[in-house]
Amino acid sequence: MNKKTTVIYNDTCPICAREVNGYRRATTRHDMDIAYAGLSDCDLAAFGLTRDQAAKRFHVMQDGELISGIPAFAALWRQMPGLKWLAWIVSLPLIRTVAALVYDYILAPLLFTLHKRREARGNAKKIA
Repeated sequence: MNKKTTVIYNDTCPICAREVNGYRRATTRHDMDIAYAGLSDCDLAAFGLTRDQAAKRFHVMQDGELISGIPAFAALWRQMPGLKWLAWIVSLPLIRTVAALVYDYILAPLLFTLHKRREARGNAKKIA
């Protein structure tokens, strides 16, 4: 696919960073034109995101369109050799609905809560 894609993710989250590093290795191995913008080292305003918005969900900017959550995963997977099948599965109506509910109401809020705790601990250490 020729679509210019940028993955915007929370690189301060160990779970998120590990997953995205796997995507990065795969896209590098296949010489794909996919960029990666970590929360801690990019201009989030260029994507129309605040720090908290970027930390709350997985985002993909594709051809000027910001996609988030399960649709963002599907947009990325659709471009990746070996993961196109997963994009197809998660795009099926019933699975898309269930996956979105689980991501939107369980996984994303949990990861964001853990992110805020890590930030609070980091700020407490700076003050001490």
